[in-house]
Amino acid sequence: MEPIRLLDEQGRLEGDPPLGPEEVRRLFGAMIEARAYDRKASAMQRQGRLATYAPLEGQEATQIGSVAALQPDDWLVATYRDAGAMWLHGYTWRNLFLGRMGDERGGHPPEGVPVLPPSITVGGHMIHAVGLGWAAALRGESRISLTLFGDGATSEGDFHEAMNFAGVFETPTVFVCQNNHYAISMARSRQTAAETIAGKADGYGMPGVLVDGNDVLAVYAATIEAADRARSGGGPTLVEALTYRTGPHTTTDDHLRYRSAEEVDEWRRRDPIDRVRRYLERVDAWDPDWEETLHAAGSAAVEQAVVEAEAVAAFEPDDIFTGMYAEPTTPLRRQAEELRRDLGE
Repeated sequence: MEPIRLLDEQGRLEGDPPLGPEEVRRLFGAMIEARAYDRKASAMQRQGRLATYAPLEGQEATQIGSVAALQPDDWLVATYRDAGAMWLHGYTWRNLFLGRMGDERGGHPPEGVPVLPPSITVGGHMIHAVGLGWAAALRGESRISLTLFGDGATSEGDFHEAMNFAGVFETPTVFVCQNNHYAISMARSRQTAAETIAGKADGYGMPGVLVDGNDVLAVYAATIEAADRARSGGGPTLVEALTYRTGPHTTTDDHLRYRSAEEVDEWRRRDPIDRVRRYLERVDAWDPDWEETLHAAGSAAVEQAVVEAEAVAAFEPDDIFTGMYAEPTTPLRRQAEELRRDLGE
C-alpha cells in the first residue's frame, strides 16, 4: 500500500487539487497559527507556567487538513497532542492554555462547539467518538464524528473495541491515525507486525486509507471522502496519516535517546508548512509580506489567549464542593462547613 500524495516535498502537484488557492491559503494560515501556539506552550512549560506539554510541531498538515474536511456541527474527539485540530474546530487557545495550567475550566469547550476536551487516556476517547457518531445516526442527523489518535493507540484494546463496534453498526465515524512513528519511545515497528495500520481496517469491515500526513491536500482529500461516505450512511473509515513529531513526546522526554538527530533532521526537511508555501509560490498565491502578516496575527492571537488564561480568577475554597452535583449532598455540606470553620470564616 503506497501513501496517497498530492503535493511532493517541493510543492509540485501530483494530482488534482481538492481545494482552490484561497482555501489553501486559509489552511496555510491555520498551520502557522497552530505552530505559534505550540512553540509558545513549549516555552511556557519551561518557564514553569504550564504543566507537562506534548508538542505537535511536524503534524500540522494532518491536524489542520483532517479537521478542515468537517462541517461545523460534526464531532471532534482528539488527544492531548491535537491542539491545532481542536482550535480549528472551535475550541479556544485560551481554554487549551487554561487546561495545561491545571485549571479544569479549560476542559469546557465554548457553548455550541462540538469538541470533547483533550483525552489524556491513550485510545479511550475513540470509544466516545464512536458513541457520538452512533447517537447522531440513531437520531437521523447528518453529523459525523472524527477522532484523532496516535500509532501507539492502535496497540490498545480500546482501539479494537471502537473499530469493531463502528464496523458492526456502521457508525458515521472517521478514524484518523497520526502515525508519527513513535509511541513515546517505542518505534512503530515494535508495536505491530502489520505492514500498515491502515491495513488493520480490513479486519473490521471498513476501508483503510494510507496518506502522506505531511501533505495537507492529501489529508484533506482522504478525510473529505471518508466524511462524505460516513455522512451518506456508508459507515466508518480508517485513515492512516504518515507524519512525524519533530520535537519530544512531551516536555519531560529526551527524544534523542531513542532516535537519531539525523532522522529528526531528515523529517524537518519534509516540513508540512514549507511544502504548502512552495505550492502557493508555484501558483502565484504567496508573497513574503503576506506570510509575515500571518505570523504576526497568529502570534498576537496566541499571546492574547495567554493573557486571558492567566487572568482567570483562582478557585475559591468552596468550589471544590460544587463540581459534581447540582445540589450538594449532606456529607458535602458538612465538609464545606468544616473547611470554612478551619479557615476561620
